[in-house]
Parts: sequence; structure tokens; C-alpha cells
Amino acid sequence: MREIWIDEPGRIRVAGAEPRTPGPGGALVRVAYAGICGSDREVLAGSRPAAFVRYPVVPGHEWSGTVEAVGDGTDPGLVGKPVVGENIRACGRCPACRRGDGNLCSADYDETGFTRPGAWADQLIVPAGALHVLPADSDLRAAAVLEPAACVASACGKLSPAPGERAAVVGAGTLGLLATQLLAAHHPAELVVIDPRADRAELARRCGATAVHADAPATGGFDLVVEAAGVTGTARTAVRLVRRGGRIALIGIPGADDDPPTPAELVLGEITVHTVFGAPTRAWAAAVRAFAAGALDPAVLITHEVGLADVTEAFRLLADPDSGAVKILLRP
Repeated sequence: MREIWIDEPGRIRVAGAEPRTPGPGGALVRVAYAGICGSDREVLAGSRPAAFVRYPVVPGHEWSGTVEAVGDGTDPGLVGKPVVGENIRACGRCPACRRGDGNLCSADYDETGFTRPGAWADQLIVPAGALHVLPADSDLRAAAVLEPAACVASACGKLSPAPGERAAVVGAGTLGLLATQLLAAHHPAELVVIDPRADRAELARRCGATAVHADAPATGGFDLVVEAAGVTGTARTAVRLVRRGGRIALIGIPGADDDPPTPAELVLGEITVHTVFGAPTRAWAAAVRAFAAGALDPAVLITHEVGLADVTEAFRLLADPDSGAVKILLRP
């Protein structure tokens, strides 16, 4: 067995590991693929807020795999099933958990890949109740991108897109492109993606965009806008794009130097703003359903695969603007 450790900011290594055995209620998953996202880069750089990471850690919160074993009190029928799984370890008892918002659990933050060993390894142990079973013929390579898709599904659930509406997506990274796919499934009259990277235009169109702009249009009037870039000024761009009385979902997390919209802008426009941090179970279920039905195809976002031993090459590709990297997967 092998696993990747980030011992502290800037220090990453591949190490051997002993085979694991799941405890009561747990499941042992043979990891098929694991993704790398911006928050993993923050863990390596040391820029992730201290409350949301615990060093040393085995990262990996985007993953897919096959159940190899289960612990006592767990359905043995799970063995051999292709799965993805939720990562936030919610307490299950607080008011947020009781209403189905485990991603907002009031207990101390606890998440696979950040405070618990994640999927940058040959094997992963998670609570069996966190698993979502996929159809038997599922593409596990594509399924490894269902974690960010669940976050996007949460945003779409809050926005309630309707056929014939005008929609815009700010940012053509993983979240923005997945949002484009899910919004396209609701048959908007117009679906515009805004991103300055010329190399993302064709990919955005493949995901369902009717138009792609390097800069935000001078006039907006969109019924709904998904902000998925998380860079300085993009939340304000979303406000400028949406019509009065429209809806916005903020998925990207900007830096401390951001210039956010003012309360006056929101009130005078009577703009409804939704935010997303993680995804509750209902959003995971929606993403898995969309994937199983063919309305969501994360595979088109995957540009590179590397083995566990080549994890530093993956980070180099992500840092290189000329690499063309969108989603990179580790392949144990």
C-alpha cells in the first residue's frame, strides 16, 4: 500500500502504508482515481485557513473506487460496488444535521482529505453511510469528479433554474464547467460563460455554453448567475450581470483582498444571493443521478492522469498556465 502525505506546508512525500481494516460501520474502498483541486494546492502551500486542515494529512476529497470490505454492522452487499462518497464527517445530531445540512454541521470541522486520511492512497476508509453507490457500468475515471459536481448541484438546487431563462457562469474552471453542464440540462434560452482564458472557450461550448466571453458583457439582465471563479471582483461581476430581482450563487471563495458587492447594490436590485460550502447529501444524490442519466459528463474536464509517485508533476502542471490542465487525476 502507498499513500501521499503533506507533513507540513511545502513538504509532500509518497510513503508505504499497512493494509487497513474497516471498523464497525466503516467501508474499505480501493481507490480508482482521486482528483486534485484548488483547496489541495492551498494545503500544500499552507494558505488554507488553520481551522480547515490538520497536518500531517493524506489529502484527497475527490475520489471514486470500489468497496473491498466492510466493518461490523455494515451491509455486506456493498462489497464490490462502485462508489463515490461524501467527505464531511458531520455529527448527525446538531440542528443543521437534523435538517439535512451536514455540510453546515456545528461540530468542529472534520473532513476526509483535510483532517482525516484522504484518497491520495491505494485504499481509503470512510463511513459506509457516506457512500453513494453508482451504476455497475459507471466510468470511475469520470466519477472521481463528482465531489465538485455535488457542490455545483447544491448551487443549482438553490437557484431553481427554469427552462427558457437566461443564465451566466463566471469562471470556466472545474466548478464553472460543471455548472455549465447542469444548467444546460435545464434548457436555458441563453447560457453565457465568462473566462479570460481563450483555451477554455471550446471546452465551455462542449459543456453547453451558447456563448463564451473573455470579459463580462456590458449589459447583463441574466435571470441567474453562478460565480465559480473566486477571484477578486468576480462576485461584483455576478451582481452586475444579474437582472433586478434575479438570483446569484457564489461558489468560489475569494481572497481577503476582494472588493465585494455592497449591501446597497443587493438591496436596490432586490438580488437574491445564495452561497455554497461543500454539499449536503441531497446535492450529492442529485449529482449522482445526473451522472447516471448522462446529463453530467465530468470526463470532458479531465486533461491529465498521473500515478501517485508523480504527484509533484501534477502540481507543476497545475501551476503552469501553458499546460492546458483543467482537472488532473491521481491514479493509484
